[in-house]
Amino acid sequence: MKVYLTLLVVSALVTYVATPAMRHLAIRLGAVTAVRARDVHVVPTARLGGVAIFLGLAAGLLLASTIPFLSGVFEVSNSAWAVMAGAGLVCAVGVVDDVWDLDWMAKLAGQILAALLMAWGGVQLVALPIGGRTIGDSYLSLIATVVIVVVAINAVNFVDGLDGLAAGLVAIGGVAFMVYTYALARDASPGDYSSLATLLAAVMVGACLGFLPHNVHPARIFMGDSGSMVLGLAFAAASITVTGQIDPEVVSQRAQIPAFLPILLPLAVVAIPLLDMGLAFLRRLGKGQSPFQPDTHHLHHRLLRFGHSHRWAVAVLWLWTFVFSFSAASVVVVRLRYAALMLAIGLVTAAAITFSPGLRRFFGRAWRRMGAAAAPVRKITPEGRHQEQDTEREAQRGG
Repeated sequence: MKVYLTLLVVSALVTYVATPAMRHLAIRLGAVTAVRARDVHVVPTARLGGVAIFLGLAAGLLLASTIPFLSGVFEVSNSAWAVMAGAGLVCAVGVVDDVWDLDWMAKLAGQILAALLMAWGGVQLVALPIGGRTIGDSYLSLIATVVIVVVAINAVNFVDGLDGLAAGLVAIGGVAFMVYTYALARDASPGDYSSLATLLAAVMVGACLGFLPHNVHPARIFMGDSGSMVLGLAFAAASITVTGQIDPEVVSQRAQIPAFLPILLPLAVVAIPLLDMGLAFLRRLGKGQSPFQPDTHHLHHRLLRFGHSHRWAVAVLWLWTFVFSFSAASVVVVRLRYAALMLAIGLVTAAAITFSPGLRRFFGRAWRRMGAAAAPVRKITPEGRHQEQDTEREAQRGG
């Protein structure tokens, strides 16, 4: 685990250092998100933070290729490089969109091409963890891979609507996924438990943690489509890798891992983004609109209208992701009935905090005091100047 944690830290540092440079570049290129009716930010904010996220991922993978412990990951196949190539492609598409605004069909074409590139490089769903079944048809395998990658990319993209939300959700879910894949690899291959899935999760979490200090409310920079698509693709690649390459039947019975968990855990990690995307698609299709038509009815918009402050709405969605992902991952260390109990307690707690007006106000005030004590609230102008704001006024405005 020390190797993976080292790579996580390296990825975080590279992303943290690269983000301010990308902010200045975004301002020079005009890649700035204007204030629109459906947005919750109040000043134009630079994009292109996703390039820094990609650089963090790439740095982590490049360093990993030089570490003897992970040599098997890079010698057996070119999957790691295929993931980097796919991430680079969607990042490039996202940069073009952040600067010049592509239409949704062009972005979708880029996502499909990136998924095909990864599949060609070996990241392809060829087996299901239920009874060791194989898909059996190369075309079906390819289609399944493309669908999973595109859905994951757009799920993260759809949920990226509040400062720090997408990066935090992916970081929380990524930690749970990293712990799960590491434990699974150790039980399945005691002699060599290096794992591409764990490696991808580690550098992905590191990139998110390195980006978050610049992206928490009020954000100095947005990740943009260049970041949300990279994170979605990286998580999809990690999920496909662990689903198709580890047979749960050889895992220690002590852990009592259900055969379907390699499929369940990725779904649990992205449960909130998938729910948000599914509701958006149904809502827009019901109105006769394009499913990619933006609106102000996402989960985070609803939380704001319900009375949550910006920061606390983000924290609430982080909490739900934590409950789903860590409850699923806990099956590798505790019995199934205890994991189910943890899930039930977590759901009740999360629901109480989300929907109880009294708890909402109590935790909201506590959260804002913590944020005000940790750092002064700053407002970012299009020119990049930082202006101090009255933290008490910000707290009152947040609800």
